[in-house]
Amino acid sequence: MPLSAEAREACAPWLRLVLTPGLGPTAIRRLLETFGLPEDVLAAGHAKLSAALDAPRAQALLGTDPEREAAAQAALDWAEAAGHHLLTLDDPRYPARLLEIGDPPPLLFVHGDPAALSRPALAIVGSRNATRAGLGHAHDFAQALGDAGLTIVSGLAHGIDAAAHRGALGTAAGTVAVVGTGIDRVYPAAHRPLADAIVAGGGAIATELPLGFPVQPSNFPRRNRLIAGLALATLVVEAARHSGSLITARQAAEAGREVMAIPGSIHSPLSRGCHRLIRDGAKLIESAEDVLAELRGALGAGLPEAAARATARPAPPGTPADDEQAALLQAMAFDPIDVDELVSRTGQPAGRLGALLLRLELDGKVERLVDGRFARLGG
Repeated sequence: MPLSAEAREACAPWLRLVLTPGLGPTAIRRLLETFGLPEDVLAAGHAKLSAALDAPRAQALLGTDPEREAAAQAALDWAEAAGHHLLTLDDPRYPARLLEIGDPPPLLFVHGDPAALSRPALAIVGSRNATRAGLGHAHDFAQALGDAGLTIVSGLAHGIDAAAHRGALGTAAGTVAVVGTGIDRVYPAAHRPLADAIVAGGGAIATELPLGFPVQPSNFPRRNRLIAGLALATLVVEAARHSGSLITARQAAEAGREVMAIPGSIHSPLSRGCHRLIRDGAKLIESAEDVLAELRGALGAGLPEAAARATARPAPPGTPADDEQAALLQAMAFDPIDVDELVSRTGQPAGRLGALLLRLELDGKVERLVDGRFARLGG
């Protein structure tokens, strides 16, 4: 629906604030607390703005800037298209949970359904270079929890993010991607079909960055605080010791939100970040039901009951190959093991074990370690 003249006029002062170089969310919030609405900020005059900020930024805000005016016009034109929205702090559609973080963005660019940003939500984050098992966990948790009514929030990156979005596609609650670029860009570019599917499925793409804003390393901590801020809790699936996902977890904790982590093998570098979070107080998660149990107070009684139905899917009848794989997994336990030991434990010939192990590896149930041994993954 095209923007009315009144809506364009209302958005223009907000765009002037957010597009002025040197004015971030914290400075803009201080100005709004001091002067009132954006129109009041712009009417305050150079002396008062200099006192609240400093003279250079006051001059930048009040002066003429053709590039800023062109960017504002482009944003207003963008918002004319169907499914494109500009949400300002005073917009009733602005997600209330973001108001609880220290520096909520004064304006959000949203492609899709703005209501998706205000649904009960869980952030799922983790490594871009995830293992097959980690990708499976992200997908399956997102699917089960989406079926239970939680919107899944993530960052559209490779790895865990994309797996979580894909798992949530087709669920009733859908998924939201918070991106670290302008809303008119998709990064990585290969995820354009995924971004389109998120919007088509009733979800949304959101960013605080202006149109055309390129990929920069500094964008992602800013994006991560919004991922954490939109969600009731953050679940970390796989993360190395210095993963950016730990920044999201820290920002969630600082916002008073629950932090959860899925443990992994002590031999995997991608487990170390999760184990560190658990040592520091994050909730250890082994199932979708664990997540819902932690969120019961915030969600009310109905959602966990829905989750029980969503996650209690009966297993199909097993084939002989399935039975062989199950027996092999039981023999492996959860310690790394070599083929000779498996021959001893199962009585199976090495050739047959090799075929079964390959099938399990492709299914993400077993991982081949660098020393040639195998490790069981998941449950």
